[in-house]
Amino acid sequence: MMREGTGTPLRLLPWTTPDGRPCYLSADHAGSRMSRMADELEAELLGSAAYVLDAAKSLLDEPGTGRRELRFAGVRLAEALGDALRIAESRGARLWEESPYGPTGLTGREC
Repeated sequence: MMREGTGTPLRLLPWTTPDGRPCYLSADHAGSRMSRMADELEAELLGSAAYVLDAAKSLLDEPGTGRRELRFAGVRLAEALGDALRIAESRGARLWEESPYGPTGLTGREC
């Protein structure tokens, strides 16, 4: 987990800079305006990923699906997976910070 100069953990945001670099948020608490906006966007991205997955499954179930449709679905699936992985990384880092028991959150257990 990245930290700012004061030791406050930096939250990985669900968007990147125009040139593709990660964006981070330094906030005193999870209820800040920017934190809430990031939470809302994460929920939208995960909802969109579920929709893309369902649509791709439907395409794959159709024997006559063309190459262009499959490519389009693959590109959208890759985008959705990238979003989901960024969200998982961000949430995983925050779980580490919130857990009094370390990285697993389980007392006396290793994963």
